[in-house]
Amino acid sequence: MTHTERIRYKRRQDAAYQAGEEAVTSLQAALALAGMTLPSLSNDGPVAGHGFVRLGGCNAAFANRLAEVIAAGAGALQHTRRSDDKRDRPQPAS
Repeated sequence: MTHTERIRYKRRQDAAYQAGEEAVTSLQAALALAGMTLPSLSNDGPVAGHGFVRLGGCNAAFANRLAEVIAAGAGALQHTRRSDDKRDRPQPAS
């Protein structure tokens, strides 16, 4: 591997690591909004040139609560998208 290739590789790895850090921070903030904490959430470093987030283990009650929060958020997002779609459609002339 040439010096230039090593530098490019290092930059890609650094960017992947940073992407993992940002994803962890984002997910921690989202969980906090729901009053939840996943202590084992961490950046696991770059894997195959991509950020990799380790979610870790949790008990069944936490997993069920997380599923509820995700489902509620997904439902709200779908509702918002449908509302936006309706607003974007041209209204028929009367």
